[in-house]
Amino acid sequence: MLTLILGGARSGKSRLALQRAEATGKPVSFIATAQAHDAEMAARIARHQTERPPHWNTIEAPLDLAGAIRAAGAGCIVVDCLTLWLTNCLCRPDPAAFDSQRAALLAALAARRDADLILVGNETGLGIIPLGELTRRFVDEAGWLNQDLARLADDVIFVAAGLPLVLKGTPR
Repeated sequence: MLTLILGGARSGKSRLALQRAEATGKPVSFIATAQAHDAEMAARIARHQTERPPHWNTIEAPLDLAGAIRAAGAGCIVVDCLTLWLTNCLCRPDPAAFDSQRAALLAALAARRDADLILVGNETGLGIIPLGELTRRFVDEAGWLNQDLARLADDVIFVAAGLPLVLKGTPR
């Protein structure tokens, strides 16, 4: 089962992902993609860490998300968040490598039907068209990635104000 949870910043998407993972009753591997480049981001990461049960296996994967998904144990795998992973990839010295990283991610997800997968990402395309080239590419790539993942997913949920709206799949 592959579930894609999308929403804006502080919409409640991570909380929903944690609740769904806990409800599976399976061992959970949590794949974290954030990097603490400043004190504010370090505080965000620390807050998110306290929200997760301590017995969950945490895998730090700011870049090799496909490898982390392949290496994670059976049970339930949570990826939080796809948007930070995309940022990490596009800010590398060779942002063109993202196409191969996206292909590797999609292949890894298709191969992991032995686990419940819960992916968390931002919906970035609801605002105005950004001015900068890199920012426009980021919004475009996020939109295309979300579309690719939605095609693969069994369930797609949009979260706003803490309320889930099922876009694909069966409401629970």
